[in-house]
Amino acid sequence: MRWLAALLLASIVPVQAVRADALRDSVQVQLPELLALYRDLHANPELSTQEVQTSARLAARIRKLDFDVTTGVGKTGIVAVLRNGPGPVLLIRTDMDALPVVEQTGLAFASKKRGVGPSGLETGIAHACGHDTHMSTWIGTARQLAARKDQWSGTLVMIAQPAEEIGAGAKAMLDDGLFTRFPKPNYALAFHDAAALPAGIIGYTPGYALANVDSVDLLVKGVGGHGAYPQTVKDPIVLASRIVMALQTLVSREMDPQDPGVVTVGSFHAGAKHNVVPDEAMLLITVRSYTDKTRKLLLDGIARIARGEAIAAGMPEDRMPVVTVRETEFTPAAFNSEKLATRLAGLFTQRFGTDRVVRTPPVMGGEDFGRYYLADKSIESLIFWVGGTPKAAWERAGGDTNKLPSLHSPYWAPDADAVIATATEAMTAAALDILKK
Repeated sequence: MRWLAALLLASIVPVQAVRADALRDSVQVQLPELLALYRDLHANPELSTQEVQTSARLAARIRKLDFDVTTGVGKTGIVAVLRNGPGPVLLIRTDMDALPVVEQTGLAFASKKRGVGPSGLETGIAHACGHDTHMSTWIGTARQLAARKDQWSGTLVMIAQPAEEIGAGAKAMLDDGLFTRFPKPNYALAFHDAAALPAGIIGYTPGYALANVDSVDLLVKGVGGHGAYPQTVKDPIVLASRIVMALQTLVSREMDPQDPGVVTVGSFHAGAKHNVVPDEAMLLITVRSYTDKTRKLLLDGIARIARGEAIAAGMPEDRMPVVTVRETEFTPAAFNSEKLATRLAGLFTQRFGTDRVVRTPPVMGGEDFGRYYLADKSIESLIFWVGGTPKAAWERAGGDTNKLPSLHSPYWAPDADAVIATATEAMTAAALDILKK
């Protein structure tokens, strides 16, 4: 009977190879159109919560694929549903917003757009985080799956999310009934282009993949006066400086060295003249963690250190520092379901080869995709990376990412061909595997 098993295996393998080639070939056929969409989106970016034209462009394209499309979810979000018989519900997300960045890539289709963000200041606008590649892949994946309805069974929920860059879009869509007005997913998928990987390389991280992100305002109070008479003042600049230095011990001396955390003072503002001691200083702090326990330790530690240093400086009770955690800007950690991450890593390795699929360490960046899993932890969730750094640039830098533009850099220009082609094939293959008959 061994010869029969061998014959059956020989007959199966070519079919699988043909299917793999068929998907890849199909993606390559549609790639020029997807790149045209990418260039259009890149040249016409919109800031968070302002994605009106972007949403309209995507909605018009996905409507042509017979999806049931609802716009205006979470203000500018899109929910497109394609029902195809019994089976699981799969959510695939793209984000839509751009950053307040003046683009300096030199691309022929570089953004020249300007706008006014939440700060009230006019700024340049650019897709310096690669969301334009995400949206193009989203459309490409929708087309592939709509054309392959005979290969899968279940319900596909494609969502285009606003305001990822300010950590507000996923919450806005959930608050607007994403899981009650529309089919609630059993699985959720997304990808992000990566500056830390060569173009076309897929990275995956089981477990925590991206961090909790907290923004903390720390108002340091003092007693102002003439700079020539320090004995008459309580200097908030000196106190704030002591607080900045003491905050460094939170991670280095209070946390388990194997438990990652970050406390970074991103802004220190005080005073307006050489010889005047101000009444106040303001510190703006970003805090990164993975677990709820570590998050609490760091946030509580900031408040404790600020108060302790103020007491040591002799500040009266009514001049104690004021610590404000911006809860509305909190982005929870993105957690990848171990089972799904392992399953799809195997699928990607089989399809793309071991050289193009790597396990990547978690990062301290933020991504509000994690909110979908947190809304219902029965959902199996995965966000994976697709490398975007052009091969030539990667080789010139010797793989040293410190020598390369990062995400959010005005110089970030991914190899869009490689990102969109790889991500569309990977996302489609993942969906077909999850929704297989």
